[in-house]
Amino acid sequence: MSPQTKPPVVKLLQGNEACAEAAIAAGCRFFGGYPISPSSEIAEHMSVRLPQVGGRFIQMEDEIAAMGSILGAAMTGAKVMTATSGPGYSLKQESIGYAVMAEIPCVIVNVMRGGPSTGLPTMPAQADVMQARWGTHGDHPAVALAPASVREVYDETIRAFNIAERFRIPVTLLIDEIIAHMRERVVLPDPSEVTLWERPRPTVPPEQYLPYEETPSGVPPMADFGEGYRHHVTGLYHDARGLPRDSPDLVDALQRRLMRKIELGLPDIQKYEEVSLALKEARLGIVAYGASARSAKAAIRMARAKGIPVGMLRPVTLWPFPEGPVADLAKRMRHILVVEMNLGQVVLEVERVAHGMCPVHRVNRVTGEPIPPEQILEKIEEVARS
Repeated sequence: MSPQTKPPVVKLLQGNEACAEAAIAAGCRFFGGYPISPSSEIAEHMSVRLPQVGGRFIQMEDEIAAMGSILGAAMTGAKVMTATSGPGYSLKQESIGYAVMAEIPCVIVNVMRGGPSTGLPTMPAQADVMQARWGTHGDHPAVALAPASVREVYDETIRAFNIAERFRIPVTLLIDEIIAHMRERVVLPDPSEVTLWERPRPTVPPEQYLPYEETPSGVPPMADFGEGYRHHVTGLYHDARGLPRDSPDLVDALQRRLMRKIELGLPDIQKYEEVSLALKEARLGIVAYGASARSAKAAIRMARAKGIPVGMLRPVTLWPFPEGPVADLAKRMRHILVVEMNLGQVVLEVERVAHGMCPVHRVNRVTGEPIPPEQILEKIEEVARS
């Protein structure tokens, strides 16, 4: 090793710790939160780390206030994050809608646990998938990422900040309890290897600034509060100056722009992994995400040892839903299995996109336990015989 070569930074990290460290690396300098299992380690870690890098940590009186605090901090120019679990995520939904309408970049971590209500506070589930898409009311764009390892938690946390900032949108990081609490050996990237995206900034004098103007990307420039730029912020439909308006043409144009900026950015937002799908003999495809995808990978190895050709499509970006890759999978496969710790949420999207091109089967578990590979293998063998 030359004197100039830095040794890699290797740590044994918990998923929640990796999320907090990645947020710091992404430039997060404000965290507003409220403790709730199984996400509390994120807040605990941020309470120690943020003061060390000149940031601010604040524990608010509840989840609603925590969400409000990060929106206010984001408007001053800070990169911001909050972390919660099911009941807290429910309480944040109104403010998430406000962030969509006012185009305030922020990251919300939802460490999924069993529900509804208090449910299973320390046990895993993947039942908040549809809430991440439709939790707040009205038509709106949504971005949600679902990592499946501790290193991927690190990478996807950084990517969540990048997407939030570039597209001025709230981004949800859906980490199930298993991934959040497991510990794995993680080789952290050198800071020089980390690419950070920033929010678009105004290039005109304050008197010419339009905080919600139309742009080719659909993303308007964002000035910080206190910089001298007039910035009216509202959850109402508004014109390019941010002033409330309800003319039909303006409402339609704003609604469509909010959706279009994510559609245009899809190449930078969408991410997925293919496992053994390049093998020509594969005729049975699995769709799984998060911890369930880890079990599915083990089941694929077991099935191939028995001579059953199986592959997997693992969405990392759950929303926007990877319609193109799923449609391609449906064209190539005789059967699709959807594996998830709920009673059927992503499977509904797979069925919609497959549109009868091949049968779609379910493997579900809602016991508060991970889905074992053996349960998936049993379904693989059953489908393979049909």
